[in-house]
Amino acid sequence: MALSILKRSKIIRGLAFGILVALVGGIILPIPGMQAFERSFGLSWLFQLRGAIEPPDNVAVIGIDGTTGEALGLPKMPRDWPRTTHSAVLEALIDYGAEVVVFDFDFSRPRGGSEDRRLAEQIARAGNVVLFERLVGKRQRIVRAGGDSGWVWIEEAVPPNELLATAARAVAPFPLPKVDQAAHQFWTFKQSLGNAPTTAAVGVQMICFPFYKEWVSILRQAGIAAAEEFPETPWHIKTPSEMAQVMTGTRRAFVETEGVAERARAGIETSDHFNGNPKERDAARVLAALYAGSADRYINFYGPPGTIPTVAYHRVLQAHGDERERQAALLKDKVVFVGYSDLFEPDQPDRFYSVFTGEDGVDLSGVEIMATSFANLITDFSVRPLDPFLSLGLLLAFGFVLGVTVYMLPAIIAVTAVVILTAVYFYVAFFLFTTSGLWAPLSIPVLVQLPVAVVFGLVAHYLIERARERKMTAAMSYYLPENVLRELTEGQVAPESVNRVVYGVCLANDMTGFSTISEHKTPQELAVFMNEYFDTLAQKLKANGVDVMEFHADTIMCAWLGEEGALEARQRALAAASGVIEAIDDFNTGHEGASLKPRIGLQDGQFYLGHTGGGGRMSYSILGDPANSAARLESLNKHLGTQILAAETVTQDVPDLETRPLGRFRLVGKAEGTPVVEVVGKADQVDGAERQLTEDFAKALKSFHDHDWNEAQNRFGDLAEAFPDYKPVQLYLDLSRKYADGEAPSEHPEVVTMSEK
Repeated sequence: MALSILKRSKIIRGLAFGILVALVGGIILPIPGMQAFERSFGLSWLFQLRGAIEPPDNVAVIGIDGTTGEALGLPKMPRDWPRTTHSAVLEALIDYGAEVVVFDFDFSRPRGGSEDRRLAEQIARAGNVVLFERLVGKRQRIVRAGGDSGWVWIEEAVPPNELLATAARAVAPFPLPKVDQAAHQFWTFKQSLGNAPTTAAVGVQMICFPFYKEWVSILRQAGIAAAEEFPETPWHIKTPSEMAQVMTGTRRAFVETEGVAERARAGIETSDHFNGNPKERDAARVLAALYAGSADRYINFYGPPGTIPTVAYHRVLQAHGDERERQAALLKDKVVFVGYSDLFEPDQPDRFYSVFTGEDGVDLSGVEIMATSFANLITDFSVRPLDPFLSLGLLLAFGFVLGVTVYMLPAIIAVTAVVILTAVYFYVAFFLFTTSGLWAPLSIPVLVQLPVAVVFGLVAHYLIERARERKMTAAMSYYLPENVLRELTEGQVAPESVNRVVYGVCLANDMTGFSTISEHKTPQELAVFMNEYFDTLAQKLKANGVDVMEFHADTIMCAWLGEEGALEARQRALAAASGVIEAIDDFNTGHEGASLKPRIGLQDGQFYLGHTGGGGRMSYSILGDPANSAARLESLNKHLGTQILAAETVTQDVPDLETRPLGRFRLVGKAEGTPVVEVVGKADQVDGAERQLTEDFAKALKSFHDHDWNEAQNRFGDLAEAFPDYKPVQLYLDLSRKYADGEAPSEHPEVVTMSEK
């Protein structure tokens, strides 16, 4: 039952710890700045582990680098170039068969002469050009009625100059949220500009023009009223405003009209037009995902700068023969993005730090990020953060399992287990990222929940072990002396190493009346009574610094250790003996019917202290002659009617102690006589009668030791009349009379031989 309760308690604590670790992740996740933390670490880990991957084969970059101006005999900065240069590049791209051409240049300022006209003519002839529209954001002060003022953020589109814009198929911005010189996200539609499509989105729409007519039919069937006004064919979309009308109208319908996205997807799947052309059906699905998806998306980078096929701008103009054929093969049917893209110069303009920025410091260019964003859309494979509620649930579940595992398993196994669990979580997150672009929380589980679980879990294990050790130590302290216990637990010594021969004073204690008490009590009542009795004695013994205590039935054997003949050990033992007498008197007063009378024997000397036993069971015991002698002296009290008897060596030179030498006794089992002394009490507490008894007894005992039996008989006789209840007097009186009658033993008659314990 107790074991079941302990297990249940541990399970409850383990579940509570699991909830704690789970809450750590759940509380941290919504804290402002944690998304940036997750992006800086978790998302970067995923990209780095995945490494570079192949981009789709329908995108390319024409890049201006630091050598282009010199190679073309032009100024270094492209803004100073004649726009006829761009006309020549566009003409080459048309010849190569580029599907769509996106210029990432600011053409807002008009150029005089024929530059803009020639470029506009080339753009119009191509019919597939998208021009970049610069977006300017600023804070503007507003004044409200009543004089209150404030600030608002406004964004303004700065399109290409009118001549070029009119010639283009589409004009679109491509703003990037830039954080610490890094770009992580892009927009498909800019809500602040009325859901205006960005260059990446326009590129997707234009590459899907081959089935435009079927697409418009699907939109009309899905219930998009604005689609009724859309041009019937892509070639009817002749101006940027018409392109914006189609794309903005479609986007609004998808996000604002319930069920449109689902009906459009259903129309794609059931359209007969796509039955013979699965690639166009896939492209239509991508188009639906563009209009139905989030307006802001995380960039799925393909790799370091140059991962998307890049051709140097000046090489397009200078290529001849085989190189021109290679370029034509590379750029045919592709969406081509033209802009700054220097793969060698770290200080290129329009650059953005990314996870793939290498030691050379070359960042991704804006035009390559634009191309990357288009590639993400055309494959419908951008990075998608896990839904916030799913992320929260995942962190809670992971933290809970982590916490329970750490708490419930042994420390070493727990650490290994949570590392494996984290590795499995990491792998699953990596698998989801590489296969579907899902971005699950990674840095919070690995950098926060795992350390919290391990550190606090191990601390909990440590505290539990410490508590267990304290309980074990407390339990062992009932059976072992404190100094031995300290050596065993702190020093981690082997049990046999504490076995030793020492000098000390042994004290044996017994009480009269135990048999009578045991007869009148049940076993349970007797156990309670004896425990209270032993506790009373133990308190006095411990108060006087006892080193070893052994309990046997109704007896106690204990010892005080010290240097050979140490006065301190003998004083503490004698003080403890007197304290035991006082304690038993108090015990009798507090227990009705109790009339216990303690008997105490003390002997000093060398004895063995250590473990004894066999069969795998040991006890810590005192073995040796001092212990046996103390037990015999304790028994001698029964015959002499005394309470505290000690060997003379125990009381020798102890100050402030009233003692009464009782002669030499050959105790049972002993070959030699032992000088025995009765401990009367503290010198300042002994009355005159006791002192007189001590003096007169000493004189009578001297006569006995001098073998003057008649003198001894007379003196002990006088003492017997004065102290009739003092048994040592009667013992020596009887012996003196016997010896006076000629019955004295031939050897050592002055030694009293005991035949009984």
